Amino acid sequence: MATHLLKEKSYRWTFIIGFVVFSNFHRIILEHWLDRPTMVAVADSVVQNVLLFAAIATITQMLAHYRPVKSRYVYVALLTFAISLLVTCGAIYILTAIYATDTVYRDWMNDTFPVRFAICWLVITGAGFISFFIYEMEEQHQALARREAAEKLSREAELFKLRQQLQPHFLFNSLNSINALVSLRPEEARQMIQKLSDFLRGTLKKEDQHRIALNEELQYLQLYLDIEKVRFRHRLTTSLEQGPGTEQMQIPPMLLQPVVENAIKFGLYDTTGAIDIAMTTRADGDMLEVTVSNPFDPEMHLQTHRGTGFGLNSIRRRLFLIFGRHDLLETRTNENIFTTIIKVPQIHDKGSADR
Repeated sequence: MATHLLKEKSYRWTFIIGFVVFSNFHRIILEHWLDRPTMVAVADSVVQNVLLFAAIATITQMLAHYRPVKSRYVYVALLTFAISLLVTCGAIYILTAIYATDTVYRDWMNDTFPVRFAICWLVITGAGFISFFIYEMEEQHQALARREAAEKLSREAELFKLRQQLQPHFLFNSLNSINALVSLRPEEARQMIQKLSDFLRGTLKKEDQHRIALNEELQYLQLYLDIEKVRFRHRLTTSLEQGPGTEQMQIPPMLLQPVVENAIKFGLYDTTGAIDIAMTTRADGDMLEVTVSNPFDPEMHLQTHRGTGFGLNSIRRRLFLIFGRHDLLETRTNENIFTTIIKVPQIHDKGSADR
């Protein structure tokens, strides 16, 4: 519900100053231009304007608590018309009762009824519609703020769900790898368990952060690669070409690991030889661009396609939720090279480091 305007200090002072100015203007007109006695002019001004501004206060109060959905403008117009008529009639009744013996003044009052009503109607209607639009704007602002808060909570909840899904997705794959090594290479299985523990511990530390430096993300990615290199040994090699100025550029945490996992899956699983996963990072203005390329066998890939594509789909969804854009993840195929390109816009504000 909108707040009554007169509760706001600025509006209250505007109301008081307007009352004083309008009352003095009214008195001056009656006293000097219409040649009315000073006391009559003062009484006329006070009575007329007290009722007028009481009517304005009443309208602002009414519009603060009730504004119909349909025919709103007609409602305000009829309401201000009725109140203007009541104010004018009330002022004339009170002033006539005070100066009952002054027939000249009484006749003058009756003659000026249309003018008084017109002035009251203009002032009250103007104040009524101004109050109406102020309350409408305030209500729309509050509705927008509630909608933005709800959307933010929804985005945060979905991002949290995606992060929670990524962790067991990676964990299950790592446990399967460890299980395959336990009987064949127990020492390497033990190393994988230690590295997995370090990786998950570091991930938990960054759980509440929405953006981290690229160098920090690459450190976590290296832990993941160390785990996979224990499993695949000489078959898996990686290379990184980091462009200048990208070290401290910001990126959502755990964004690159699913891409590299996807490259390993469709690179090593679909081939029998060794592969090299190439990563490059570069700064393109206010955009961080990360490229991951891996070789694959197109024919074997079609025959033995595995997985649900959760990794890349989760990245695409996360980027959309954070930045509101669908063009931040791109995949390309050139002969037997599959390339994934991720673009991360940089946010330059006070809270960018914490987001």
